[in-house]
Amino acid sequence: MKLNPIRHSLLLALYGGAALATLPFGATAQTTAPAASSDTGMQSVSIVGSRRVGNTSATDTTVPVDYIPLTKSAEQGGQFDLAQTLTNISPSFNSTRQTGADGADLVDSAALRGLGSDQTLVLVNGKRRHTTALVNLFGARNRGNTGTDMNALPLLAIKDVQVLRDGAAAQYGSDAIAGVINVELKKSLGCESILGFGEYSRHDGKNWLASAYCGVAVADGVLGITGEYYDRGRSNRADADNPRTIGDTKSQNKTVYVNGEFPVGPGKLYLTAGAQTRDASSAAWARGGIGSDDIPSRNSAAMYPAGFVPYINGDIDDRYAILGYRTRLGEWAGDFSQTYGYNRMRYTIAHTLNASIANLDLSKGGKGISPSQFDAGGFSFRQLTTNADFSRFYPDVLGGLNAAFGMEYRAENYQIFAGEPGSYIDADGVGVGGNAGSQGFPGFQPGDAANRNRHSSAAYLDFEADLTARTKLQAALRHERYSDFGSTTTGKLAGSFRATEDVLLRASASTGFRAPSLQQVYFSSTFTDFISGVPMDVVLAPNGGKVANAAGIPQLKEEKSKSYTLGLTWTPTKSVSVTADLYHIDIDGRIVLSGRFDAENYPALGATLQSLGVGQAQFFVNSIDTRTQGLDLTASHRANVGAGKLVTYLAMNFSRTEVTGVHAPAALAGFEDVLLSERERLFIEQGGPRRKATLDFDYTQGQLETDFRIVHYGPQTLGTFSGPPVPNQYYKSKTSADLSFTWAFTEKTKLTVGGTNIFNVHPTAQNPDETDNGFKYESVQFGLNGAAYFARLAHKF
Repeated sequence: MKLNPIRHSLLLALYGGAALATLPFGATAQTTAPAASSDTGMQSVSIVGSRRVGNTSATDTTVPVDYIPLTKSAEQGGQFDLAQTLTNISPSFNSTRQTGADGADLVDSAALRGLGSDQTLVLVNGKRRHTTALVNLFGARNRGNTGTDMNALPLLAIKDVQVLRDGAAAQYGSDAIAGVINVELKKSLGCESILGFGEYSRHDGKNWLASAYCGVAVADGVLGITGEYYDRGRSNRADADNPRTIGDTKSQNKTVYVNGEFPVGPGKLYLTAGAQTRDASSAAWARGGIGSDDIPSRNSAAMYPAGFVPYINGDIDDRYAILGYRTRLGEWAGDFSQTYGYNRMRYTIAHTLNASIANLDLSKGGKGISPSQFDAGGFSFRQLTTNADFSRFYPDVLGGLNAAFGMEYRAENYQIFAGEPGSYIDADGVGVGGNAGSQGFPGFQPGDAANRNRHSSAAYLDFEADLTARTKLQAALRHERYSDFGSTTTGKLAGSFRATEDVLLRASASTGFRAPSLQQVYFSSTFTDFISGVPMDVVLAPNGGKVANAAGIPQLKEEKSKSYTLGLTWTPTKSVSVTADLYHIDIDGRIVLSGRFDAENYPALGATLQSLGVGQAQFFVNSIDTRTQGLDLTASHRANVGAGKLVTYLAMNFSRTEVTGVHAPAALAGFEDVLLSERERLFIEQGGPRRKATLDFDYTQGQLETDFRIVHYGPQTLGTFSGPPVPNQYYKSKTSADLSFTWAFTEKTKLTVGGTNIFNVHPTAQNPDETDNGFKYESVQFGLNGAAYFARLAHKF
């Protein structure tokens, strides 16, 4: 796909976050886009969503794709990781750092168009990337969802990110209900390095970044190597009289990636390999000291007389690899690849205790001491994906027809590892002493341990045709079969019509699906509580287990969707571009995490559970239907102002998700308010802001570049723990601003200084007793830390 040179120069002139525009839906070219603007030359870019090998101009789009060059973001941006960078660029993309949300504090979940993080498919170089082993549970916006860890990819390794804002399950398979994000890695010659530092205005949350990329010639090809060290310090926004630690987690990331392509025989061998280790630490809720109700139930006066804050430390290991070969088979282009993905998280709970051990020690004449650190276990997820893809362009059929077909085989494994006994046991066995397990996060028990596998196979057909000089049509059909729940078939039809030289109309309709993740099917968590002196388990019960079966919970199946888009592009001059796209997404049988069922809210089921030694239980279940409707708008303009150039970019997303139906399994009928409370419903409907807008002004004159960006977040309403008559949490719309200055000492050396959220804007204050993190500022919109400042030094060799 050849990108219009004037449009391309406009995109590349934009500063990192503003470099986002709608591009054609089509291309397989793999060459590297230049890092600086140029008004001459035709550049090729790889665009997600099409298997077409013919050429398409930048104004011939059939569905919207945002193309985001990341060169400037890596060199000059105020955000040091990919998730936060995209949050400040793309209005349809949302990622909020959590606090007080256990494992969700350690991995930033991300989502498109207000849907769940597991309803967006992430690709790297066009190949499926694995999700995390984590299921977001406590305090997370995307509770009950898995997702992809965008921050496992170093910014300097990335050439561009493409966001397909359209359902694409018929093209790529499961998870592509909200859209597809494709991350293209660099493989260009040359070396560059970045040094960065940032901190909040309160002088905490210090960020240190050292990153280097080098592309070297190897065997007539190019191998790009990226190494990154990123150290993010802890921040704390708790009030002076609050013993908690509320803010960013502490995280130390060490990452290395290689990406290359080499001529071998009649084709090209390509490879990608990367690994990241992350040592992260999140603060749990504080436990009180002497004089509080936490002694002896959750604390020991001998260990923490003034109270304590437990820390949930996560050891995260992420690996990814692609090995493939592209060649010609007669008139057909063939692409054969094997992809490997692995993610593991193990928990160590530090600055903690097992109160039951401490109290047992005290009862035996000891001081009341427990170990202060426990291995709490963890989980892992492995994914192997094998692809064979074929395509051929027929120039003499219609106005040009591209035909493609292919097959995919995917094998997955999910494991849960039990923690050491002290992380979960009740030492005296009768519940008289303190609570069982490590405070802050009780360890996984042997009964939670799992080692589960599944596999799936798929086949697809894909056609793209120029019906006339003004009309294009795309059609796709895909069939997938899963070993654990059966098969599904999805389809897509999209087209565009050039009404005038300046105006293009486009539309699409598709069906989609998302398979339940192995994490949702088999996740199990158990801790022991004592009800009327009787030990009872509080269980998040795995699907198909004895507790779920006794409660009548059916086998999880796929979510099904229908998606429609209608839009237009308008390019009245070479310096102006406008796009507008309406979308409508219906999802049936959406998987959610239920509320806790017990003898109090459901006596009949409670009696059944107690017969199994279970006091409370919750489940994953296909129980709701949702409807998401919205509008995406983009507008860009370039002009000469004085002696310099001004590039202006505006992007807006309006989105509204509503729960249209709650379908309880027969065994839970009549208890829909427990299955999905208003609080949980609001997390689904308004977990992300219903509107978001980015307005960016980038002005360059000589060696100085100034960028001013305004990011607006619409209002949100979230629920409370108390429920009616306590009013819901209402968050007013908020607007933040970023400002940076870049001085180019030479063409190769640049220094950027600036600030993010420079006016120190915070979310609307709430009653801490009703927020999810127990603080007056919830983790919504742009987060709760306030203003920050940064500096970056970039040099190319």
